[in-house]
Amino acid sequence: MTEPTSIDLNLLSVFQEVYRERQISAAARRLGLSQSAVSNALARLRRSFGDELFVRTAHGMQPTPLAQQMAEPIGAAMVQVALALSQRSRFDAATSTRRFTLAMTDVGEVYFMPVLIERCRAVAPQVEIASQRANALALKDEMETGRVDLAIGAFEDMSEALFQRQLFRQGFVSMFRAGHPLGSGAVDLARFTAATHLIVDAAQSPYDRINTLLEKAGVLVRTRFRVPHFTAVPYIVATSDLVVTVPHKLAESAAAPFGLKWIEPPLPLPTLQTNVFWHRRFNHDPGIAWLRELIVDVFAE
Repeated sequence: MTEPTSIDLNLLSVFQEVYRERQISAAARRLGLSQSAVSNALARLRRSFGDELFVRTAHGMQPTPLAQQMAEPIGAAMVQVALALSQRSRFDAATSTRRFTLAMTDVGEVYFMPVLIERCRAVAPQVEIASQRANALALKDEMETGRVDLAIGAFEDMSEALFQRQLFRQGFVSMFRAGHPLGSGAVDLARFTAATHLIVDAAQSPYDRINTLLEKAGVLVRTRFRVPHFTAVPYIVATSDLVVTVPHKLAESAAAPFGLKWIEPPLPLPTLQTNVFWHRRFNHDPGIAWLRELIVDVFAE
């Protein structure tokens, strides 16, 4: 058993950065050290724990099972040490220059980012906000290492290591250009399925279930047009006779800029519950807590 008194705290910082970056060079840059200094520190860690900890592969320095087991408790301990030493409990949004990274889907970026940017410009003018596409990330790992601070979306089957808070629930609507035939008169299932639809082939749950229900209703039988994400949807339907079924808040955001209308589709579709997620390691991080409350204040219903 490795005794705590035998480990230099600086070595644990090296462990944390190598685990986060998966590269010696990137960890060295973040720590302000030379690559040789990081390599020497990693060698000391290996001797202390009797384990390789990180193995060089074609995909960078990958952690061993022991390193994966150690990563979360070491990270949590380092957060608490940082809070104690820097007294960051007095996080000041008005003067902070901290950078926050949020994970969300493309439709989430359309809805959340414009409003969030404007609010931050007003109350935290030097804070930086960056988004990453959630469907390209292993969210638990990204949030455990601190590469992602918060995730926002209708994500399901999330790790128990992530805390969450509901923002809102929304249904799906069917959207089309102004003047489209579906915009006048009652729309029954026969009229709905006879229209030409654009399908968003979003593979991630819960969006994938929508296409299954559309297929059962007969919509996909006549479908010839598909896109892999929601971002291009308003541009396409604004200049065509296509109908697309999307989350309600996307339709709200796109209606005015693109001259679009929407209706409730004549078939039962599930609702989406959108939450904000954060890793339990950073539950008491005052900066993340501030941003979390800002998001709840702006978007929660």
